[in-house]
Amino acid sequence: MKRASASGTVRRRKGLLNGRLAGLILGAALTLGGLLGGAEARTVKIISADTLELRQLDGQELVLIGGTGESGVELRVDDDIVKALRVEYNRTRRTLTLVGRASYFSASDAQTLTGENLVVDLGTEELTGQDVLISDADLEIRGSEVDRIPGQLRATGGYFTPCAKCGRTPNDYAFRAERLIVYPGDRLVAYRAQLLLADFPVLYLPVLVLPLNDPERQPRLSIGQAAQDGYTVEADLPFSIGSTTLGTTLLRYYQNRSPSFGVGVSLRSYQPLPFIDRLNLYVLSNPRPFLSDGTQQPGSDLDINFSAKGRIPLVTAVRDLDYSLTVTRSDLGRASTDPERGVTNVNFGVNVEYPLFTGQFSYVDRYGPEGVTRLTTPLKQPEVVVDPKPYVQGGLSTDFKFTVGQYTAQSNPLSRSATLQGINISTSRIEEQHSLAYSAKPWTNADLILTNTFTGRYYGTGARTVQLNLGAQLTQRWNTTNTFTVSGAYTRIEGTSPFAFDALPGRRISAPIGLTISTVPVKDVSFGVSLTRDLMLGPEAQTPATFNLSVNRVPLSVSASLAHNFYTGEVESANYSITLSDPRSDEQIAAANRANAVQSGNQGRTGQEVVNPTVAATQTAPQTTPAPPATSSTAPSGTPTTTSTATNTSTVTTTTNTVTPTPAPAPIRRLWPAPNLALSATGGYSRSGGYSPFTVRATVTGDVRTNNFNVFATHAVQTPNISVIGAEFNATGTRDTVLNPFTVSARETLNFPTDAAISSVQATPRLTGAASLTWRGAYTLSTAHDLQINQPATTKESGTLTFSAGTVAGQATNWQVTYGGPFDVARFGWTRPTLSASLRTTRPGQSIGIAGVLNVKGLDQPRTELARADLTADWQFGTRLSLSGTANYNRTRSGTFPDDKATDSLVLNPLKLGLALGNGSKPGAYLTASLRQTFTWQDGVRLNPTPLAPVIGLTIDRCCWAIQAEIDLSIQRYRLAIGLPGSTNYPLFDIGSGGLTPLPTLLPGAR
Repeated sequence: MKRASASGTVRRRKGLLNGRLAGLILGAALTLGGLLGGAEARTVKIISADTLELRQLDGQELVLIGGTGESGVELRVDDDIVKALRVEYNRTRRTLTLVGRASYFSASDAQTLTGENLVVDLGTEELTGQDVLISDADLEIRGSEVDRIPGQLRATGGYFTPCAKCGRTPNDYAFRAERLIVYPGDRLVAYRAQLLLADFPVLYLPVLVLPLNDPERQPRLSIGQAAQDGYTVEADLPFSIGSTTLGTTLLRYYQNRSPSFGVGVSLRSYQPLPFIDRLNLYVLSNPRPFLSDGTQQPGSDLDINFSAKGRIPLVTAVRDLDYSLTVTRSDLGRASTDPERGVTNVNFGVNVEYPLFTGQFSYVDRYGPEGVTRLTTPLKQPEVVVDPKPYVQGGLSTDFKFTVGQYTAQSNPLSRSATLQGINISTSRIEEQHSLAYSAKPWTNADLILTNTFTGRYYGTGARTVQLNLGAQLTQRWNTTNTFTVSGAYTRIEGTSPFAFDALPGRRISAPIGLTISTVPVKDVSFGVSLTRDLMLGPEAQTPATFNLSVNRVPLSVSASLAHNFYTGEVESANYSITLSDPRSDEQIAAANRANAVQSGNQGRTGQEVVNPTVAATQTAPQTTPAPPATSSTAPSGTPTTTSTATNTSTVTTTTNTVTPTPAPAPIRRLWPAPNLALSATGGYSRSGGYSPFTVRATVTGDVRTNNFNVFATHAVQTPNISVIGAEFNATGTRDTVLNPFTVSARETLNFPTDAAISSVQATPRLTGAASLTWRGAYTLSTAHDLQINQPATTKESGTLTFSAGTVAGQATNWQVTYGGPFDVARFGWTRPTLSASLRTTRPGQSIGIAGVLNVKGLDQPRTELARADLTADWQFGTRLSLSGTANYNRTRSGTFPDDKATDSLVLNPLKLGLALGNGSKPGAYLTASLRQTFTWQDGVRLNPTPLAPVIGLTIDRCCWAIQAEIDLSIQRYRLAIGLPGSTNYPLFDIGSGGLTPLPTLLPGAR
């Protein structure tokens, strides 16, 4: 680095370092410098720059950051972005001076400030400048001088307009003011302002307030007239307190109510005071409305909704103490006799957590008239909960919880002393809860678990309730898959609570002991037994013993269960399922045999000895007597034999390994003679319902698993008779599966009536089924039927029979054609057939759906005619034309052929047409027409003829404002409204059948 003259200037040029590397180095330097300036300093990072100069001038430390060309300098101040040709960073004053034309983007306000010689104070976050342009999503503001502080922006000689982003010159409308104050996200206040139309002044306003917040917080003024209330005025006037509190003043006026005026406030505040995170308040005192019979109600209704949340730091706590407070009252809309009228509800809660315990404080109460209804939610006046942290030591774990409080709640109807005090009762309560558990392994493969849970409640009335549970369980395992478990428990529930919210169901004492065995006696077979006896119950109330058996050895698969009560000697239930099959394919069996052969070959080498000599030279002193050799005894076959000889010069160790031959496993063979056949049977019994139907099924599977055919029959054992016979078939083509894949499926079921129903004339066998063919996964042919066999002579229809063709559901274009309907087997023909068709297609920007039903001449239907047609469409032609609508046509007949009469109806609900007007890429106006009408004809003659009555609308969109006009010819109504950015439409007038109803205000939010 080059040091300049005595001024102390240090300069680094672009040629010495690469620009990107220099930016990283300078960014790190300035970030460190900002941190050294104080704990509250903001972080300044250099994104791009060309030169850097460090200067000492008049005792102040300056950093001059420069750029060349149009790119200039780009800095990041926390999340804010600074761009300028040159930046002077005064580290002593902690200010940034943006020399020349510069821009500053504030991330918190989503605003961009552009101007000359902007000065940013990093300590106070204040920004000042001259000839500044401020822009955000809604407004563009210009000021000769601008001063910005957090939460507020001031400008003198200001000009602002919402039309700057529309791209038109001059702006449709704008404002010029001597002084501006902008509260980002809330409002803009202009003093001594002029309204400009096409930059021409037309109106002077001493003060102008322009809302910038959400539509629901914008000013609203509504003036109306009602028969009972007379003239009414409703005004909502937003306000703010600093940068943390936003509110609305609520003013109400009703001419004929007593009193006539109402007032209220609605506000929300974020961190208004220390230890308060959020505060919401809604209060409205409103004159009471007239009764439905016109009687005046004097007085006011008071609505209150207040809530606050916050945190208070505690030194030794795990986390901050958090609290919440809610106060509510709702009189609006309540009758004078409503028990909740005039009642204020308070709910206050505090939560705290320390290393050893957690605590809660709750206060729930109501103020106002004494309650005359049952309190479904108990009042806590107050309640304190202390919950120590669980303690775990080895296999022992404990958890305690203590609760004490004063309560008012609904009386327990099972407590006579409580009900004598009224529908609600107040008393104190102490509650202790604990849970103890101990687990250990007393010996190998054994598990012991001991548990104890207790809940005791003790009331100020002298009552108490107890819930005690003791449990013990010992499990012994052997051979991994076998378990033996004995268990015992004791449960005691007693006592009567004076409250209904914590009442116990009743007194109960039980002491069940149990024995459970789960074992695998042989491979692929599992067996289980479960016995339970409650020492507190008689033999007739004992639960039955359960037995379970599972066999899964090819080709047999069995699953059976039995519940037998040894005390009554009765079988409670039994179920079984048996299957004979071999699901393994020939390839799987061959692969398993090859794997066994390879494994046997690796283990089949026998009689081989491996000798591993190891010589370790050892220098020792001469010995007069040699040490005797030490030889180990012969080891069993298959274990190493070691011989060691020790001398004064070396030691030699020889190891010999002998491998015992392993016999080759027997080859796997198929044990089921029909590999593609599976037989199954299911059945059951219950003491209450008797024998369940017995079902047998045979399934044949092809070489491809998706191809199968099965037949089944069900025998109603209770009746007894055959109740169902059926067959199912599924197949997939195995040739030309790429270009012409197809699948076929069919199902046929013959249902026989039971003996109890044979006496019924209508109980005849029914044949139901369906079949389908799907080609290429897109097209399908199908048929379905549900027919009676040998129907009675008085019955003209046996059931239904249909045939369909179409596409598979879920495609962009879907069509379906179906023919069929009621069918008579005796006459072998359709009695009232129909031909129905539907088409629906969907593409980007448009969709259409058409459906129709045609009545076709049949045995009992003498005509062929259109019975129904539906059209649902939504077309979008580019950006200029749209058409949508729903049309329904129906034809019904009354009377006897041939003198019957037809009634036709056409319902348009509705039919809409939209046309965009304008030459630019974005239309400037929209013309819409909507028709919602019903037409009815009888024998071709229209009933109640009325002219077409569409609703016609015109919208002129000028980007920063819009005007809407609507003509509803059905009710002779004409409306005109204007819309401004960020708000709903402001009605100008509404002319209906009752005359002119003017709305003489243009304040935002007018309804």
